[in-house]
Amino acid sequence: MMREGNPMPIKRLRVVVLKPSKYGTHGFVERFRRGFMPNSTVPYLCSMTPPSLEGVTIETHAVDEYVHTDLQYLRLLHGTDEPTLLALVGVQSHQFQRSLDLAAYALANGVEHCVIGGPHAMTCDTSMLHGRGVSFALAEAEMIWEQILRDAIHGELAPLYGQDQRWQRQLDAPVLNPPSREDMKRYVVPMLGIYPARGCPFTCNFCSVIKIAGHRVRSQGLETTMASLRAAKAAGVKLVMFTSDNFNKYAEAPDLLDRMIEERLNLPFFVQCDTQVATQEAFVDQLGRAGCFQMFIGVESFNRKTLLAAHKAQNHPTHYGEIVRLCRKNRILSHFSNIIGFPEDTESTIQEHVSVLRSLNPDVASFYILVPIPGTQQYDEFLAAGWITESNLDRFDATCATWKHPTLDAEKLHSLLLQSYREFYSNGHILSSMLDGLKPRKIPAGLIPSFGLPLFVRYSVWKGVHPMSGGVGPVQTDHVSQYAGLRRRRYGYDLLPLPASLELSATDAAFNRMGVG
Repeated sequence: MMREGNPMPIKRLRVVVLKPSKYGTHGFVERFRRGFMPNSTVPYLCSMTPPSLEGVTIETHAVDEYVHTDLQYLRLLHGTDEPTLLALVGVQSHQFQRSLDLAAYALANGVEHCVIGGPHAMTCDTSMLHGRGVSFALAEAEMIWEQILRDAIHGELAPLYGQDQRWQRQLDAPVLNPPSREDMKRYVVPMLGIYPARGCPFTCNFCSVIKIAGHRVRSQGLETTMASLRAAKAAGVKLVMFTSDNFNKYAEAPDLLDRMIEERLNLPFFVQCDTQVATQEAFVDQLGRAGCFQMFIGVESFNRKTLLAAHKAQNHPTHYGEIVRLCRKNRILSHFSNIIGFPEDTESTIQEHVSVLRSLNPDVASFYILVPIPGTQQYDEFLAAGWITESNLDRFDATCATWKHPTLDAEKLHSLLLQSYREFYSNGHILSSMLDGLKPRKIPAGLIPSFGLPLFVRYSVWKGVHPMSGGVGPVQTDHVSQYAGLRRRRYGYDLLPLPASLELSATDAAFNRMGVG
């Protein structure tokens, strides 16, 4: 428990669990007066952090940078008489440079320990940054978080954690401590994300989930999930996100839903399901009775050849209409997520896609530009072919063109993205959504999902902004230029080079193969 360079044992360790934002195209850190979805990793890691360890009191702070519109939280990134551990969590590739800048800022201001974890560190080579004072977490937190805390208590972090094994074989998850009511006020609806299961058995080449969580679907204990739900309701949470990517592939899902029905939790939730839910009518009925208000489906494309080329063979466009029907029958909002800009796409096929989508009439639709996400199979293929044209990781967020499309330039893709939103959220769709929202349904925050969302989408598109950017009421405070010097001095880069993908260890690869569906 000796502090480095100090013979006296420490009595307290301050831990700051921070979800970094990203730099927008304007260079400002993206911030919003009210957020849409809170980060799920922040409360998860805070719940894993004990109040004390080895006789040292641990004081934990949670920050989601997207919804902090002033810079007061940066005071937590200044050293004190007791050591501080800054954990930058859930860091995706488009947030990686921001996370590095925050670490550089903290180190320059006397913070002793910084570690970066999340999708980018787990799946991408960070070796060009090793030895610069920042540690990297290459594995799931359950396997390494306690060791990181112990190392911070003893005065020095290791450069890397979890490099030999990415995934825990069986999840050992904590009961979640919900955020404070004050923190929940930062969002449009007070909500909490819960991971009942992780992993996906499919092999989509553009998907990062299978690289982050693997193919093997692993679940936490049913009692742990129920205890987290009870704690959430008691704390004032009005909406739960089950953040598992294929809730209908989670074997214990029917048991969980039965428990929620029996206990009459009356806690609205939404789920992500794969398109095979079209054949699970009894399951969708159970979801509706348990309080599901929205189902998110990655339909991506109506072109079967495009889906096969992307290794998304599980999607059959002829089944998409059945999903809308089942959801409507059970008073669940259907949310179809769409990708434009696959290599096979043209302007006319994208317009045809939107036309078919409108005929199916899901309640909600979102659109994204195909992005080769660092760490994925598609990224490796595009990089090897020399197709990637964007050198700034900040742009790899599915709202910008980052590679040379065969027929569509970046300006045209952005135009088609906004056009897709405009055409789907027509005046007729908005009116229909408003009338449907007046019907009895367990929807949090009244008409926000059914009426407020379409109006917000139309407003965002009019402003030329992606409506799913993170929240409402954007606020511009600090700019990337304010951190450029710190980045250059600490790491030697203005822009980080595009990374290579990390290979799985032999044991992880063998474990992963066992989960492929």
